Amino acid sequence: MYERLLLPSLASARKSVLLLGPRQVGKSTLLRSLAPDLTLNLAGPQTYRDYVSHPERLDAELRAAPAHVRTVFLDEVQRIPALLDAVQVMLDERPGRFRFLLSGSSARKLRRGRANLLPGRVHVHHLAPLCAAELGAEFDLDRALAHGTLPGIYAEPDPAARAADLRSYADTYLREEIQAEALVRNIGGYARLLDLMAASSGKILNLNGLCGDAGLGYETARRFVEVMEDTLLLFRVPAWSGGDRAGLVAHPRLYFFDLGVRNALLRRPLDRPLDDERGLLLEHLVACEIHRRIPDLWPDARLSFYRTKHGAEVDFVVETGREMWAIEIKASRQVPAGGFSGFESIAERFRRTLRRTVVFLGPRRAKIGPVEFLPLDDFLRSLPGQAKRG
Repeated sequence: MYERLLLPSLASARKSVLLLGPRQVGKSTLLRSLAPDLTLNLAGPQTYRDYVSHPERLDAELRAAPAHVRTVFLDEVQRIPALLDAVQVMLDERPGRFRFLLSGSSARKLRRGRANLLPGRVHVHHLAPLCAAELGAEFDLDRALAHGTLPGIYAEPDPAARAADLRSYADTYLREEIQAEALVRNIGGYARLLDLMAASSGKILNLNGLCGDAGLGYETARRFVEVMEDTLLLFRVPAWSGGDRAGLVAHPRLYFFDLGVRNALLRRPLDRPLDDERGLLLEHLVACEIHRRIPDLWPDARLSFYRTKHGAEVDFVVETGREMWAIEIKASRQVPAGGFSGFESIAERFRRTLRRTVVFLGPRRAKIGPVEFLPLDDFLRSLPGQAKRG
């Protein structure tokens, strides 16, 4: 099992936990590693039938539980949101008696089911596919760019099997299960929009343009995108809005949660990353690496991107307290020469400490004026979280 960066904080905390994340990112494996005394897997057909028709059964079972049962794991709790009422009753009536570990893959289902999300009673965490620190010595850039880092898929030694698993995930889960969750009537329009979202991952969102290409109305397309965000398949990086906002782009960028899934949706060859997409994929990987650390491992950080209407751009901006880190990504092994007008543009608007970094694929650090050049490995090691063993 890969040791997840979130494990120490989950293991040491006394509060109950709601762990959200897409399918197959390792939520169940992580929570089982905390050795719960009682586990209910609501994805199991029989368990689901037992509790969906009688959710009050959980309350009765917890009241009758022997003293040694203290940690209770409800896996895929979004399938029966009503069980969260029993969890709240136990937390309120018998504080300290139980610690609940809850996992879910859809915040939308919880909200749509009018679920009690237990405000103030549980800590909500998010789990994503593996980051480079969790892979440690097993991290391989080309493999991550082509196949992504879903734990079960990355661990598969056969590249052909990894590719088949990715295509199955894209076709079976994204196209069928998310379609069912969205209550989609326009199946063709949803499928086209899903492919278009994958193709535009990492680009500034132009929903009006996507509507026309997918043959959907604006509200329908907006709802589909909302479903993908609620199921944690997409995350947004907002446009930077600090200082003087005049002349700045306001629309966000949306990124798929995993590069392998993005590539499978687009029917890209999965044996290696395409050369003409290498820069785009590298930028996507860095976005995921930063996003996966917010808010659990880097709670004071805010991620955005910078672009003016005249085209000056910085790929990523990370703000922490009174400091700001402007980051450009270059898929080059040589120290790039020039082309960093975005740094100058944002420096004019931001008067506090500004760190200017270019992440590239070369072997050694360099510095030219105020700009530092970091090899990808050095950059990844500089992010919060220590390297873990594979």
